[in-house]
Amino acid sequence: MFPIQPLRSFDQLKLLADPRRLKILRLLMAEAASLTQLGRALGQHPARVRHHLKQLESGGLVTLVETRSEAGVVEKFYRARAGGLLLQELILPESDRPALVFSGSHDLAVELLIRDLAPHLALLAMPVGSLDGLIALRQDLCHLSGCHLLDANGEYNLPFVRRFFPDRVVTLVTLAHRQQGLLVAAGNPRGIRGLDDLARPDLTFINRNPGSGTRLWLDRQLQQRGISPSALRGFENAVRTHTECARAVQRGQADLAVGLQAAAHAHGLGFLPLFDERYDLVFPQAGVERLTPLLDQLQSSAFRRQVAALSGYEATHTGEHIPL
Repeated sequence: MFPIQPLRSFDQLKLLADPRRLKILRLLMAEAASLTQLGRALGQHPARVRHHLKQLESGGLVTLVETRSEAGVVEKFYRARAGGLLLQELILPESDRPALVFSGSHDLAVELLIRDLAPHLALLAMPVGSLDGLIALRQDLCHLSGCHLLDANGEYNLPFVRRFFPDRVVTLVTLAHRQQGLLVAAGNPRGIRGLDDLARPDLTFINRNPGSGTRLWLDRQLQQRGISPSALRGFENAVRTHTECARAVQRGQADLAVGLQAAAHAHGLGFLPLFDERYDLVFPQAGVERLTPLLDQLQSSAFRRQVAALSGYEATHTGEHIPL
């Protein structure tokens, strides 16, 4: 069995920039082959294939697996070292200002961090949702993540982090407590009263992306109420941020969404509260020194005042470490 392997070497990436070598590698992922067979598959003389094959071999991408001798002719058979390759590499700016990648759930306080740290630190954000953010952190595709995942036992984030990182020391720091609810047009002209109204056939819903904490919360609520997702008009239309949800309702593209009170306030929308939640930042303890400016900012009274000024946010526990 040949597993999929991550490809992290730039030298290997350069080898695969040539379409001929990439073709050879893909053929050798399917099955072992000789120079003669590769030449036939590529429509080239084996001597022309040899050069590329040797480069792939020296780059650690293919290996000799068998030597056969028939009628005095010796043929060597090669095979790719992996059944597939996953290309994953962070490419960051090169400057005097350090660059860190945040991947996780969209949050307005994270946007404040990005702005405040900009003179000293480039914090690059990928709003992919809570679950995908933890996956990216697990795969070393980011330096820190952010999540607001409610476990079935009523506990936020800790059970998920323990499951994702059973063998690594990670740290959780609370960013904020925040309120989510239904985002509706100003004045609530459609007379929306609560979550059960999501199934009304005269209302159009705008959803969050699968894997986001908000989406997982909503999926659980629908299941508990016996509401089929197919009953929600617009359930399949998903966006990645609370801001996008608010804009869709503001522009009349949707009648309601589940999102942050702060997003509703920023876009002049009505808001029906549903639940309060804790949003935590997650990062490996190894290499925590590079996060020092960010952690210092979380502890500052100026930042806490900014967070508290966001509608529906509470900053009393901002910067607190949560023991695993």
